[in-house]
Amino acid sequence: MDIASLEVLIAAVEEKSLSRAAERENLVTSAASKRISELERQVGTALLVRHGRGVEPTPAGAMLYQRARAIIRSITLAQEALATYSTDGIAKIRLAANPSTILQFLPTDISGFLQSAPDSRIDLIEAFSYDIPRMVSNGDADIGIYHAEGPSPGVFSLPYRSDRVGLVVPRGHPLEAKGSLQLEEALDYDFLGYFPRHTFDAFLQLVSSTISRPLTVKTQVSNFEARCRMVREGLGIAVVPEGIAKNYLSMMGLSLLTLTDAWAARNFYVCVRDRQSLPAGTAKLLDYLGQCATMERHYQRSR
Repeated sequence: MDIASLEVLIAAVEEKSLSRAAERENLVTSAASKRISELERQVGTALLVRHGRGVEPTPAGAMLYQRARAIIRSITLAQEALATYSTDGIAKIRLAANPSTILQFLPTDISGFLQSAPDSRIDLIEAFSYDIPRMVSNGDADIGIYHAEGPSPGVFSLPYRSDRVGLVVPRGHPLEAKGSLQLEEALDYDFLGYFPRHTFDAFLQLVSSTISRPLTVKTQVSNFEARCRMVREGLGIAVVPEGIAKNYLSMMGLSLLTLTDAWAARNFYVCVRDRQSLPAGTAKLLDYLGQCATMERHYQRSR
């Protein structure tokens, strides 16, 4: 029995029609009928009863249908398991993370992990925070790191890190002397996007209770360095994660102001689809990232 014929049988039983089964399996009806006939010849018994309304399984066909579904499911699971390995047979972990995490935290954390697990392979996928839990839930990533007000439903999440966003302005800007401020105090100036939450509408929803009117945004730029360069050229001021902004302050002649709004503090979470069924390599990375988060929290409390 070959897999393709079993797939046609499954489709025929579920669709109750050879023509619809053929369409589902991208075959012409005659080819689907031939595969069923060849399968019946191989097993030595009738599997389908053909009638004017379509087809229905014989008792033998119903039994084989159940077994065939289990076989196809096993093959799918095997393919999914093999997809977690690279071409050299080494375990590959698909890690989805937002840009802030990739720039601020993951270089150090991945380096430490690969020193402890040198045979591992990590496929780092950059994505927006609001997409990452869905990617993990759908099986498009093994582990995800995202920021949100709280853990996302549908996945298993652990606290990872935290950061703050601040306001980047050129040196000599009228706001520079404040040192710290609320976003409301900067609304008279043009802003450069992107923002936390990644879309302007989502950001406005986040901050709506803390500002009296929308921000004026004339230019959107997602790259952090490019955004800081545009601030230097006087094209606007920008909301940037503090840990990233500090890399550009001296070289570009910029100042970082503390935003005192509550939303300026962000929590990051690391998530998996099901903690109990993780491959060994993925479980090891999850544990390592959790340890990094714990060490960071202890460090922050001791400062």
